[in-house]
Parts: sequence; C-alpha cells; structure tokens
Amino acid sequence: MKSLIFLILIILIVSCVEPSSDTREIETYTIEQFYNNKSIFGGSFSADEERLLVTSNETGIYNIYALDLTSGSMQPLTSSSENSIFGISYFPNDDRILYSSDKGGNEISHLYLRNPDGESIDLTPDSLTKAQFLSWAHDEESFFYLSNQRDQRYFDLFEVQINDLDDHIMIYENKENLTVSGISNDRSYLALTRSITTTQDELFLFDLKNNSTTRLSSDKTEATYSPQFFSNDSRYLYCLTDEHGEFASLVRYDLSSGNQEPVYSTNWDVWYAYDSYNEKYRVIGVNEDGKTSVKVLDQSDGSEVDFPDFESAEVNSVSISRSEALMRFSVGSSKSPSDLYLYNFETGDHKQLTHSLNPEINIDDLVDGQVVRFESFDGTVIPSIFYKPLQAGEGNKVPALVWVHGGPGGQSRQTYSPLIQYLVNHGYAIMAINNRGSSGYGKTFFKLDDQRHGEDDLKDCVEGKNWLASQDFIDPGKIGIAGGSYGGYMVMAALTFTPEEFAVGVNIFGVTNWLRTLKSIPPYWESFRTALYTELGDPFTADSVRLHRISPLFHAENVRKPLMVLQGANDPRVLQVESDEIVAAVRENGVPVEYVLFDDEGHGFVKKENQIKGYGQVLDFLNQYLKEQVN
Repeated sequence: MKSLIFLILIILIVSCVEPSSDTREIETYTIEQFYNNKSIFGGSFSADEERLLVTSNETGIYNIYALDLTSGSMQPLTSSSENSIFGISYFPNDDRILYSSDKGGNEISHLYLRNPDGESIDLTPDSLTKAQFLSWAHDEESFFYLSNQRDQRYFDLFEVQINDLDDHIMIYENKENLTVSGISNDRSYLALTRSITTTQDELFLFDLKNNSTTRLSSDKTEATYSPQFFSNDSRYLYCLTDEHGEFASLVRYDLSSGNQEPVYSTNWDVWYAYDSYNEKYRVIGVNEDGKTSVKVLDQSDGSEVDFPDFESAEVNSVSISRSEALMRFSVGSSKSPSDLYLYNFETGDHKQLTHSLNPEINIDDLVDGQVVRFESFDGTVIPSIFYKPLQAGEGNKVPALVWVHGGPGGQSRQTYSPLIQYLVNHGYAIMAINNRGSSGYGKTFFKLDDQRHGEDDLKDCVEGKNWLASQDFIDPGKIGIAGGSYGGYMVMAALTFTPEEFAVGVNIFGVTNWLRTLKSIPPYWESFRTALYTELGDPFTADSVRLHRISPLFHAENVRKPLMVLQGANDPRVLQVESDEIVAAVRENGVPVEYVLFDDEGHGFVKKENQIKGYGQVLDFLNQYLKEQVN
C-alpha cells in the first residue's frame, strides 16, 4: 500500500495539465516523415574498442552495423530485406559477431555467427529450435546460450568454445521447468528461478559440480526474484527482489552461507543492475515513474558518475567497455528517439554518435509526455502519460484517445513512440494509461487486476476517458480507445462491455478469445504457464466460465462503434484467427470495420513500409470516424 499512499500524496500536484494558453500553430508531418526517423540501439564494443555493434532500421528493416567511434560513420554488416536482424555482441578478442534473427516475426529466434569476410552461419539451425544468448564466459574462452531443441517446452543451457563453434556442450538439462538466469565465473553455480505467479518466484542456486540445488528465496513471503549477475570471484549472487517491500531492490546472496544482504533500494523498482568487466563500476537502472533513471557508481569510492544535462531527455541505458575506459550511453525522451553517445571516463568528455530524429521534423513541434494521475471508481490512483496537442485550447477542442499498453502487466512509459507523436501532431490528445495491474507502481498495484481483467481495469479506462472529457480543450464526445496486444483486448472489451463509452476503437493484434489464446500459448512459454493461468484463469478448469464471459468474441453483437483491427499473420501469441473472427462478427452488426493484415509480421510490426501503411491508415480511420463525426 505504500505506493498508493505515495501516489495520493502527489496527486494534487500533477493531476492537472498545463493551462490551455500555450496553444500555437505548428507544422504537421506525414507518417513517412515520422517513420523516417532512425531506430538505433545496442552498443557492444569491438575488441579494439574502436567500434560499436549497433542495430538499426535505417534501410526499412533491422540490420546490424559497425559504428566507428571516431568518425560516427556506420558500416552495414548485414543487408537483410525480409527478416529483421538484431546484434548481440562482437567476440571478445576478434571481429566475429553474434546476432539473432527469426522468420517473419515468428519468434523462433536462432543464433548466427558473422565472420569478418561477411559470411553468416546459423549456429542453431533446427527449424523448431528457439535459441537465446545468455552471456560470454568471463575468461573469454566460450559463450553460453539457452535452447529448447531437446524439448520445445524447456530451455537447456549450452556452452560453446570460441575456438570450436561446432561443439555445443549441454551443461544443464532443464527437466524441472526452471529458468536459467546466470552462471558463475568459475562455472560452479547456476542461478535458477521458477515462476509461481506473476508476483511470486522461487530462487535457487544449482551446484554444477555436486548436482545439487539450494533454495535461496524466502518461503514465508510472496515475492519476485530476478538474478542479475555473479561477482567476479563467484562468492556472491546479486539479485532484484521485492521481498522487503512494494518495490524491487538490489540484494546479494553469500553463496557459502546463503545469507542475503541489502545493496541498493529506492522508492521505485530497481529495474536492472550489473558490474563492469573488472567491477570498477556498477550500473543501476531504476524505473522511476515511467522513466528510466540510470546511475553509474565508481565502486572504489562510491561516487556517482556525472552525466551531462540533456534538458528534458534522459540517459536510459549504458554499456561500459571491457577496459573500463569508455562508456556508450543512450539518451532519449518521449518526444525524441534515443541517440547514442560516447563517454571517456579518464577525461570526462562525451560526444554524440548518432542523430535519430528525422531532420525534416522540428522537435519543438512534438510533445513531451506529462505524468498525470486521477482517482478511479474505487479511489485507486491511476498514473498515466498524457500528450496534449500543441494546437489544443479551449477555443480549439480536440479529439482524444485512451491508449492501453500491452501485457497484461506492461507499462506506458515516457519513451518515444512515433505513432503516438504522429497522432498528437495531427491534433489528437492521448492518455497512455497505466491501469491497475501495470508494472512499475508497486506489487500491490500490480496484483489489483488478477482475475479481474475486462472488469476493474476496464473501469480504469472509462475513468481515464472521464478525466479526458473534463479537460477544457478536449471534445468530450470524441474520445476513442486504442492499444496493442493486451491493450487491443482492452479496446475490444471496451467496445463490447461498455459500448457507449468510447466513440471508436483501434485494436492492434488484441486478444478476443481468452479460451483459445490461453490454450494455444507457445510451448516455449511453459515455464510461465502456471503464473499466467493464475493471473488470468486456467482455460482447462472452471475458470473457463469467466474466461468465456470476458472474451469479446462471444459478445460481439454488442459492438456499435467503428472499429479498426491490425494484425500480423505470423503472430505466435495472438493468432490471426483472433482478429479474423472479431472482424467478421462485428461486421455482422453493420458497424464500420477496417482490417489491416500483414503477411510478413508477427506480434509487433517492425518493417517501416508496414508501419507507414498500417499506422497511416489509423490516422485516416480516426479522422473519418472520430474527428469528423457529428455529435
């Protein structure tokens, strides 16, 4: 409850947006201009620390590049035009590269080797095998990865020697439905977790030499555990846990005794933590009210490294070179895509390496997201990220959307979304809501929607609509709802179960039949199946009655407002049939329905041409059925 008390204390400060006197004329931009931004991320240092391995969609699809740290030039290393390629890392002592890729968004990712001559080799070629890179060995002689080749439900741990990439040795056979989170530098211990529910894990230490397992997590407290790293001397395991309060903190376990010691905590979730190669620096990322706050601590004296001031933008991730002389860091905001910078620890100098925002776009025409909070139907305080169009004012009332994130359990964050900025730029106010059940606001808040999906969380969205309607610059009769994945489900739940509340809905690959979705989850989600069923309901039990009741497909006759649906044909999470059936059912009502289907996308659209086509049609749909409607 501490998180809710905290939110109530500050609600009066942030519950209202700025006065409407800021109205001004701005330039509006096309969907092509917004998606001609560059998405550039990653940043593994090369062995000589002269380049970064980065991933970018500069050509319209994700490929990998070598970013020269002196000139800032980017050399393409792959040239895929069909399947996205994501960089993992340079090899520790040469210019070979590891990367991952799947087929058309099917999420069956493989590990690939790229040799310096440009040749690429699939290291995990079995078509049904999903492989995930875990880490390099600290001695730089091998790397570890997880694979479900033996059994599609479970991920075993393999080690590959750098000098013999054909020899994949299984060092842990996962027969107990556990998740491998890390291996100690001396190869003695594994950190393992088991998901019980979405708010409870078990943490284990597995002794590889003695083939024995020790439980480290408390058996008295419902808590989550997320192992982060082992100390270089293999004496300690560092882990994130909310065992001691509402928010996750960093603790460490003494492996000889099993005793837990506090390391770092704050009033928000510690999101991630790691040490640099020789442990000179510790990096801690905090999820602070929907924004990432990064701290880099010099462990010799405990001092914090000072980042430059980037005004409204924030440092959101860092990577420290193996020599610990250089740091790559990423800076972005809700109105600017992230750019990469280089920092020199010895001189304190920094320089910008990339420029991601399309130069045709004036950043002053874009909008910073603003944290707002409102009380929902039962007094629960709901945080949201609000985008007010610059041209909106009391004399120019604008339409609005409640925007629901994915999950369940995701979070709307203060990060750049070209689609949201595109719509706001064209005069739509957007509330990116963090309804109950969202992460980042304490474990009590996170649990509030368990077995209440399509009910209390939907009421939060309705109250969010009411908050929008109360603003003097918003047309209260022109408020719609939009979202993807779980957010798409909320769109359909809103149009089905509260059919008069929202004027339109935009469903982006949303669940419409929970019975089918929960029965057809990918086999490689097996370790999470029990937790998922605990939160949402088990479709093979009496829970099926409720799941039928909250599934929009079975109540589609209630939908009366215009609907748009976007779907990827290769989506393994929300199958295409989900969207096919809801579109057909709603059309039977005589309601306008637009359906956009991409044959080469999965759960999320990554190709620029598809983003431009699909999201451009979203604006056309909203202009026709929301902005231009007559009340």
